[in-house]
Amino acid sequence: MARNSLGIDRAPGDTRVVVAMSGGVDSSVTAALLKEQGYDVVGITLQLYDHGVAVGKTGACCAGTDIQDARRVAERLAIPHYVLDYESRFRAEVMDSFADSYVRGETPVPCIACNRTVKFRDLLKTARELGAEALATGHYVQRLMGEAGPELHRGADPARDQSYFLFGTTPEQLDFLRFPLGHMPKSETRALAERYELAVADKPDSQDICFVPNGDYASVVQKLRPEANEPGEIVDMAGRVVGRHDGIVRFTVGQRRGLALGGREGTDNEPLYVVRLEPETRRVVVGPRSALGRSEIALYDVNWLGPRIDSALPVKVRVRSSQALRPAEIRLAADGAMVRFAEPEVGVSPGQACVVYDADNGSRVLGGGFIRRFAS
Repeated sequence: MARNSLGIDRAPGDTRVVVAMSGGVDSSVTAALLKEQGYDVVGITLQLYDHGVAVGKTGACCAGTDIQDARRVAERLAIPHYVLDYESRFRAEVMDSFADSYVRGETPVPCIACNRTVKFRDLLKTARELGAEALATGHYVQRLMGEAGPELHRGADPARDQSYFLFGTTPEQLDFLRFPLGHMPKSETRALAERYELAVADKPDSQDICFVPNGDYASVVQKLRPEANEPGEIVDMAGRVVGRHDGIVRFTVGQRRGLALGGREGTDNEPLYVVRLEPETRRVVVGPRSALGRSEIALYDVNWLGPRIDSALPVKVRVRSSQALRPAEIRLAADGAMVRFAEPEVGVSPGQACVVYDADNGSRVLGGGFIRRFAS
């Protein structure tokens, strides 16, 4: 039998696919596409953190209104739909980890943690238990077959590419995952939603972290870890006190705004940026923009999807989801990796992810890891 459109040796009607339905347009169109192609589609929505009730916020992936939207889409498509209560594991794996990272003076990326745990680990296990042959999501990334098996590649639309958030996907997970939207632009997804007459066709994309109301992450961390909001000093690189702050949780490396600084001597009054955070002493260290440049960084918790390497490998990297790819080289080690930039990188913050792509065209995700804290 020839392989179906998902690369599985079964007829679509004999192929069960679980679709992670967040209630947004992307996952809804994913379910509709697979249903139209004749697959046995089952929709699952995760109840993660319903702060729609707590703070009146809508439009987030885990708010109660989104569960209702997903249910309406499933009814429209005439597919089974289940809501799973993942709140306790989401709190432990994502929210607590998010808050602890800020306490350590880092800048976390909770969407990566969510994909690595409750979605691509726990939900994938549930999909297998339901007899599914694949778990499909609405992410804008591509799963392409290479010589050694499936590879993870950037989405075809650079403006929508979400590969930065999925570097932690393991080879075993990639075998099971499918991303039907990875080859198309968002405009095509919207057009398909209208053609399928889905109620979410015009629904805005969520811009915030789902459990952070109005982008005010400091208030969330304060609730979870009050110690992160203890006041302290703002000092320059020579250790001179130039101001005070209300908690290091409100700062990240490279930040310029929000620095309440008094008169400064010997600095020529040039703009100052957050150079590093010292959580042990609750100090925020500031300095000129030139002090932000990093030629090399160390990574921990590395996930490697590329071929085995025993020496420095030329690659392209990004240390923020929205930045352009930068040329670099990477060396893998037993406890992580070292990345050396071709040009000093500005605004690199511990806790952020550094995602590694192939050097040729920057399409394939080779892996990545999290940036270690810098030495003082």
